[in-house]
Amino acid sequence: MNAILSIKPQFVREIVAGRKIYEFRKKGFKKHVKKIYVYASSPICRIVGEFKLGQILEGKPEDIWTLTNKDAGISKEYFDDYYFNKEIAFALEIKSFIEYEKPINPYKALSHFSPPQSFCYVGNELLEMNGNSFFS
Repeated sequence: MNAILSIKPQFVREIVAGRKIYEFRKKGFKKHVKKIYVYASSPICRIVGEFKLGQILEGKPEDIWTLTNKDAGISKEYFDDYYFNKEIAFALEIKSFIEYEKPINPYKALSHFSPPQSFCYVGNELLEMNGNSFFS
């Protein structure tokens, strides 16, 4: 199983630059996920790359920050605002990020695509795309 994560463009840039090794979420996966496709949210609105999912850290936000802050790619203030009044935090380790030369237009590639609020599961549909019609 694979997943698509919505990520703000400024954080996608941090991932591409190698400064963001963890992506933070308020909810964890209920299914076993191997690969993550990165959907850069507005104004880009494209799937811009993929990565293998490394370890998933789960714990109190303050503990997760202690473990990940050097590779978070976000400020402590942003992290604290994101997890305000939350008891559990998830940090997804980004392994082997691949930036696509031509981003994928998910509205053409996936029927009934709607940008996920956080993430959505997807099968191998994105792996099977060979035609240029799916690319930006």
